[in-house]
Amino acid sequence: MKLQKTPLKDCYIIEPTVFEDERGYFYEKYNQQKFEEITGIQGHFVQDNISKSSYGVLRGIHLQKGDNAQAKLVSCLEGKVWDVAVDLRKDSPSFGKWFGIELTAENKLQLYVPRGFGHGFSVISETAIFAYKCDNYYNKASESGIMYNDEDLKIDWKLPEDKIIVSDKDQILPFFKENKYS
Repeated sequence: MKLQKTPLKDCYIIEPTVFEDERGYFYEKYNQQKFEEITGIQGHFVQDNISKSSYGVLRGIHLQKGDNAQAKLVSCLEGKVWDVAVDLRKDSPSFGKWFGIELTAENKLQLYVPRGFGHGFSVISETAIFAYKCDNYYNKASESGIMYNDEDLKIDWKLPEDKIIVSDKDQILPFFKENKYS
């Protein structure tokens, strides 16, 4: 398992060690001891979520606030997604910046998204199955987010605008300047 830093403070790319032969492949998707060794982050993931989406679906930018904030370890199990993390921690040197990475079933990369970040992804293959490990339980009352097409963030979702499919709920999220992040 290898760690790659991103331009966002405390947000990391995790690359598993993959063993391949004529039968296929094997890798540890998650090993808490190794994760703690390479990241220095201690804690336990308590909830796993899976979503399946079609081409053009954009989920996000989502976050949970306060005591219910969640760190996530995300990956794509089938297909391809463009995954985006946005640093919303006001005291962070990377506050208001975003980072995107293509996560695929083939590259097996994972992105660690810390608490205090917004997160979203767009599906850039026919379909995709996406996995999230969360270090805190979901709490509906703590839901928040930012509009996917925020003019200040200028996120490139790697999709033509007319192909983007966003839920009704995500179409009414506040803009970056309107959001309160604590």
